[in-house]
Order: sequence, then C-alpha cells, then structure tokens
Amino acid sequence: MSFAVPMLVMFVAGSAITFQSLFSGTLGARLGVMESTFIVHLGGFLLAGVIVAGMRGGNLAAWGSVPWYVYSAGFLGVLIVGAYSYAVPKLGLAAAITLSILVQLVLSSVLDHFGALGTVQRTFDVWRGLGVAALMLGTWLILR
Repeated sequence: MSFAVPMLVMFVAGSAITFQSLFSGTLGARLGVMESTFIVHLGGFLLAGVIVAGMRGGNLAAWGSVPWYVYSAGFLGVLIVGAYSYAVPKLGLAAAITLSILVQLVLSSVLDHFGALGTVQRTFDVWRGLGVAALMLGTWLILR
C-alpha cells in the first residue's frame, strides 16, 4: 500500500491548518473570537454546500448509519476554530499549533492503543513513546 497520496493529502491539510489558524487568529484579534468562528464556519458551510450540491447530495442519505456521537464533530470544529482565534494572537502561531499537535498526538496515541471510538488499534510501543517524548521536548523548546 502506497502512503504517498495520503501523505501528500496530509501535507496539504497541515498547510491549510497553518493558514486557517493564522487567518482566524487575525480575525479573532480584530473582530472577536466568536465573530471569527462564525465567519470561518459560514465560509466552510457555503463551500461544503456547493460541493455536496454538485455531487447531488452525495451519500447524505446514509446519515442514520453513523454513531450519534460523531455528529459532535461540527461542534468540535467551532471549539477548535475559536481556540485558535483566541490563542494565536496571544501565544503566536508556532506555539499554538505546537501545543495543539502535542495534545493531538498524545490523545490519538491513547485512542489508537485501545482501538477506541472506531480507531485502528495500534499498540503504544517504545517507538511511539520515543516519538511522543521527542514532540514533548520540541514543544518545550518552542515555548521557552
């Protein structure tokens, strides 16, 4: 199985997160956190709506087959954008993203280890532990 395409997709996603965080932070500092969050999600809603309409609804009819708790993703998106809108102007872009990535890595490693919430089970081994430790050290170096 080739990882080149998924890795490229995540490179694009990481770049998008960086710019979205910067732009929502700028909006948050100038307009307010909730105003920034509203603008970001309104833009996303409009773009997603156009895309889904172009797909003639896609697979929306299968919405009932998804576990109820996964629908919190939209609410979590509001929390995420709001957090970046608040933190980026105060901590700086690199510090805010680094802290977020550290928490994401630790939490996702725990979820993977237990195969929780539908993740693929991957045992937390010494290599993953070293990776987490390296990221913790890197986070400390960036924040000092």
